[in-house]
Parts: sequence; structure tokens; C-alpha cells
Amino acid sequence: MKHLSIALIPGDGIGPEVVAEGVKILRTIEELDPELSFSFTEFPWGCEYYLKQGKMMDADGIDQLQNFDAIYLGAVGYPGVPDHISLRDLLIKIRRSFDQYVNLRPVSLLDPSFTPLKDKSDKDIDMLVIRENSEGEYAGAGEWLYKGRPEEVVLQTGIFSRKGTERIIRYAYEEAHRSNRTLTSISKGNALNYSMVFWDEVFEEVGKEYPDVETYSYLVDAASLYFVSDPERFEVVVTSNLFGDIVTDIGAGITGGLGLAAGANINPEMKYPSMFEPVHGSAPDIAGKGLANPIAAIWSVSQMMDFFGEEKWGKAVLDTIKGLTVEKENLTPDLGGKATTNEIGDRISEKLQKLI
Repeated sequence: MKHLSIALIPGDGIGPEVVAEGVKILRTIEELDPELSFSFTEFPWGCEYYLKQGKMMDADGIDQLQNFDAIYLGAVGYPGVPDHISLRDLLIKIRRSFDQYVNLRPVSLLDPSFTPLKDKSDKDIDMLVIRENSEGEYAGAGEWLYKGRPEEVVLQTGIFSRKGTERIIRYAYEEAHRSNRTLTSISKGNALNYSMVFWDEVFEEVGKEYPDVETYSYLVDAASLYFVSDPERFEVVVTSNLFGDIVTDIGAGITGGLGLAAGANINPEMKYPSMFEPVHGSAPDIAGKGLANPIAAIWSVSQMMDFFGEEKWGKAVLDTIKGLTVEKENLTPDLGGKATTNEIGDRISEKLQKLI
């Protein structure tokens, strides 16, 4: 039997609600598969914890998480806690401490009625964005000089190492090669004359090892336009930390909203635990009302299963989600339905049992 120990960080706002539904699906898988089992340990970290304790997580929090197989995160963010604290002192701290240098964001249209784009089908919008997740523009390097004075200057430095840039680009080439898809690099070499010129050169260098992979390269502004006007040109996409953050939100916009946006923060070598999460934020204005869409959180369970070599379950969960989208009455209000968060989880669990 394969056993996976999972650290739960439900976090803030709607985080606990959607994580509960993801755990429900994992429990369902456990019931259906005698070869799989899960154990869960919950941690109370997040913004509400910060308001009480003055820190986003325990001082030894990384040590506490070290021996888990995976981390399942709900959402982070709450009024009264600056975003740069909530993001850097929990989410980014975990990503960097565990070298989760690959961020996987599927951008796939589950149902044509979900997209605001005219005449686009699920065949037109089906891509995987691979975002560098450990350095780049989010490295946190810089300086704040002469604060509060007329000569005040701030420096925000992007870090693009040979190791970090090459490994994410190579990961993307491997994925494109494995899945027989095209690979598109998104950068901004015309304006960022050091970091992005370097990125483009590494993309070309690594590409020589993969002559079978058809490649394209776009500036981020043009790519943002094409995400909306011509999304079918993208299959596998690789880009930097900041640009990946931006274009995947565009991806969410063209596929039905952030309630459908799943994400995986991967350490491919499995030296450290990887982290799986919906990326919709904490939405404190609807917390506790049963309005939150748990599909992104459940989709990230599918990503978790794929990562651990349980592709059968990864596909089963995603197929079940796709099957649910035609049941308009069984969708949350953001998708035009009237179902509650808990009802969505129950229905996916029910359909999953019938699928297997």
C-alpha cells in the first residue's frame, strides 16, 4: 500500500471551506482504492494566526513540514495584514525553502459556456503554463534607500541564475517532448536587456537538445494579447515568475474565473514536499457563506495524484470535474448555479464513485 502524509494549511477566508472539499475527495479515493491511504495533519497558520501571534507560521514551521509527502494549501490573505507579509512569510517561504521551482498551472476550458471569448471550444483553450517559481522577479532582492526623504530610491532586483533558468526551461522542454506538444517561451528581451536576453539565450541553447520540439517565443505583451485573441496557439508555455503569475490570471479569465484555477508547486526530485493549492485567494467577503467554488481546490488534488504517479486517479478526478460542468444546477453561483461549496464536493465524490 502507498501511504501519503499530507500537511493541511487551510489558511484564511474561504481556504478552510475549499480544502475540506479537497480532503473529501482524497477520502473518497482512499475508500475506492485499497492500495492508497492518506493521513492529514492540520496547521493553523495564515493571516488570522499572524494577527494573534505576530507571525504567519511557527518559527520552526519549515522543519515541521519537512517530512510530509505533500502540502495542501487553501488560501492566504486577510484584511489588516499587508499582502507582502502574507505572501512572503508563508507561501513564498515554503516555495523557496523546499525548492519548489516548478509551478504548474493548467489553463483548460472545461465547458464552452464558461469562456467570455466568442466561438472558442475546449480544443482551442488547452495549455499548461510552467512558471519559474523560486527566483526571478520574486527573489526579494533589493534595497530601500533614504526612506521618507526627497531622494528616496527603491531597487527591486530580479535574480536569474544559470541553474534556475536552465532547469525550468529544461523541465518545460521535457514536458513538451513527452506530450508531443509545442513549447512557447514568454519573455521581454527587448526591454529587459539583461535578465530576459539571458532567458532567451538559454531557451535557444537548451532547445538544441530537443530538435523534435516545435518552439515559439513571444514578448509578454504580445503573448497577453494572444492569450485572449488566439489562445489555441499555446500548448506548453514556459515563463518567468512574474510573467507566469500574470498570464495565468489571464488564463483563468478566459476559462471561467479564478474559481477554476488550480496550481502545483513542485520539487521534481522529491527531495522536499511539494505544495498543491487553488490560486483564487482568500475572498474574505464570501467566507462562511457556502458560496466558494471548490473546483480549483479539487483540481489541485488531481495534480497531486498525477505527481505521485497515480495518473489513474488524477484523470478520474479531472474527468469527474468535467462531467459536473454540464450539470448547471450543480454549480456554484460564480458559474451560474445555486449549489453550495459542500454540495459541489458531495456531488464530485458521488460521481467519482460511479466513474470507477
